[in-house]
Amino acid sequence: MSQHEREKVKLLQRVRKMRGQLDAVERAILADQDCGDQLMLLAAVRGGANGLMGEVLEDHIRFHLTDGAKEHIAPELAEDLIDLVRAYLK
Repeated sequence: MSQHEREKVKLLQRVRKMRGQLDAVERAILADQDCGDQLMLLAAVRGGANGLMGEVLEDHIRFHLTDGAKEHIAPELAEDLIDLVRAYLK
């Protein structure tokens, strides 16, 4: 399996986990669960979305802005950019 395929599988696993989290939010709303419980579930969804966004951005930076890219940036700058994005999404 290629690196790209492994990354794709990892991203799809994250999406499926988020889908499960959203299903839990829906069940909590339908069951009139405590607002605090609903907020905790929503925070998990937000964390999952931020994590997924971070992974996609990191892949974009690594594979489209470095080696062989039309608009090439230095690897050190790419790593700094990835760290900045991850810090922002936390």
